[in-house]
Amino acid sequence: MPDVVTIGETLLRLTAPPGFGLEQTEILRLEVAGAESNVAIGLSRLGISSGWISRLVNNPLGRRIVNKIREHGVDVSRVIWTSEGRVGLYYLELGQPPRPYQVIYDRAGSAFSQIDPEEVDWDYVHQARLIHLTGITPGLGSNCYRLICRAIREAQSAGLKISFDVNYRSKLWSPEDARQAIQPFLPAIDVLFCTLQEARQVLGWSGDPETMLREAAQRYPGMTIVLTLEEGGALLWYEGEIYKQPGYPLEPLDRVGAGDAMVAGFLTGFLQEDPLRGLAYGVAYAALKHTFIGDIAWCNRSDLEQLIRNQQTRWR
Repeated sequence: MPDVVTIGETLLRLTAPPGFGLEQTEILRLEVAGAESNVAIGLSRLGISSGWISRLVNNPLGRRIVNKIREHGVDVSRVIWTSEGRVGLYYLELGQPPRPYQVIYDRAGSAFSQIDPEEVDWDYVHQARLIHLTGITPGLGSNCYRLICRAIREAQSAGLKISFDVNYRSKLWSPEDARQAIQPFLPAIDVLFCTLQEARQVLGWSGDPETMLREAAQRYPGMTIVLTLEEGGALLWYEGEIYKQPGYPLEPLDRVGAGDAMVAGFLTGFLQEDPLRGLAYGVAYAALKHTFIGDIAWCNRSDLEQLIRNQQTRWR
């Protein structure tokens, strides 16, 4: 059975080639893209067994998604298949400064948005060590909100660790609505991931980053927090101490999925009782993700360790 189970929606991503706008391009690259499946893939590529649960239409597009995720060693045996609904899509334009990235979602009525928590094989989930969830899912509608509530209850009853990435999406809901939905989950969370901007705008934390972590730790004792910084590094709150991992110089090709790579890298170390190694892995994996087109970082643990060694040599 997998060490980690993730639950969430995966879309098909249609990307204009670099340098082309969506209005201009005659070619769109088809990718598989979803925060929770990205994490499952990253964990598998780093040597941690993972499973992914979702709900998909049993047609060529749904099978394309499952086959691509399975290709990376992720267990997809508990995907729920249906003949109703559709596969969600999103269109991406890879802008370069001063032109921003542009995302257009086409996911309304997706099969996953209609999921019933009773459809999930919770006995399968119970056998994992950790469940990973994100703040995207409760923003997809009432069924998905109930799914997250049920997943947290099931994880608690089975003694699983719960990992949660705020992963705010402004096209789904406002920061205030996201805060109202997410805050009740926080006391149950063992490992929380958020960016500095999410901490301020969605969670309502204030002050400098270290103050944020100390005050959050008082509200949520025992929580491990990974706070991603704007310059690419991250802070870790773990057992009463703050640790910092600097970022890496980047020449980004595609930043989408970097946060999911951070999660996968950190959880790899965390599950092996070495959260500081996890912090180093997370920052390195996120940096490497920027060099790959698509949501997936096509690297393994030896790639991370080589990057970390090279950076340590430069710091000397």
